Amino acid sequence: MKTHQYNLTVDWTGNRGAGTKDYTAYGRDFEISIAGKPTWKCSSDPAFRGDAEKYNPEEMLVASLSSCHMLWYLHLCADHKIVVEAYRDSPAGVMIENSNGGGRFIEVVLRPEVTVFGRNEQLGCDLHRLAHEKCFIANSVNFPVRVEPKIIVLE
Repeated sequence: MKTHQYNLTVDWTGNRGAGTKDYTAYGRDFEISIAGKPTWKCSSDPAFRGDAEKYNPEEMLVASLSSCHMLWYLHLCADHKIVVEAYRDSPAGVMIENSNGGGRFIEVVLRPEVTVFGRNEQLGCDLHRLAHEKCFIANSVNFPVRVEPKIIVLE
C-alpha cells in the first residue's frame, strides 16, 4: 500500500491587537501556505463572522470533492479513449448547525456538465460512477456525495 503525505502551514492572521480577548475582538482570517505555491487568503464563512471575499473551509471541502471527482473522471476518459472537450461542475454542499453551535455536512451534490467528442453517452455516465468510487476525497467523508452528470456528445 502506498502512503502519501500532504504538508502545509495554516497561519491565523486575524489578531487585531487584543488576540482572542472576546468573541468579537478577533478576525477569522488565516492563510494557507504550501511550499512553492501561492498563499491562499482565507476566512470563516460570513455566517461565522468571516470575510465573504475570502475562501472558507466549507467552500474548500466542496471544491475538493468536485476537483477530485473531475480529475478521476478525466483520467478514466483518457483510459477509455473518450475525448473530453469541456468540463464544468456546479457542486452544492449542505451543512447543518446543531443547537450546541457545532455542525456537519449532510450532503454534497456534484453536477458535472461534460462535453465529449463522438462517444457513447452511457459510457460517459458509467465513468462518472467509477470516478466517484475511486475519488480519494469522497471516500474520506462521512456524508453522502451524489453525482448528477450531464453528458453532451459532439459529433
